[in-house]
Amino acid sequence: MLSIEAQLIELQEYAAKEKLEIVASFQEAKTAKEPGRMKFAEMLAILESGKADGIISWHPDRLARNSVDGGKIIHFVDRGLIKSLKFPTFWFEPTPQGLFMLSVAFGQSKYFVDNLRENVKRGLRQKIRNGV
Repeated sequence: MLSIEAQLIELQEYAAKEKLEIVASFQEAKTAKEPGRMKFAEMLAILESGKADGIISWHPDRLARNSVDGGKIIHFVDRGLIKSLKFPTFWFEPTPQGLFMLSVAFGQSKYFVDNLRENVKRGLRQKIRNGV
């Protein structure tokens, strides 16, 4: 997908500009709207092992669009397993205010997914009514 390719290139450029070392790179084909993604679990395992202490991502919604995964990221920050969380499109610092804003971003991402699902269902119901 071109969008993912573009995000990866821009993330590499961002990492170079910010002098950030990329220890591992993860591309998840599965949507972030449901917990249980394999690559997400691998990423958390690397953080928990201490092999990495930060995440670079395009936007918080690339990490989590569900409350379970969003909560895990916040919990890892709270435990000090994530010391650096960098986004070229979103500001974050591991402060109470930063964690609150990250929670809001994760909440907005979940709302977007939930709202889209309702809108699609409504559209499908109308198509059925119209005989399409």
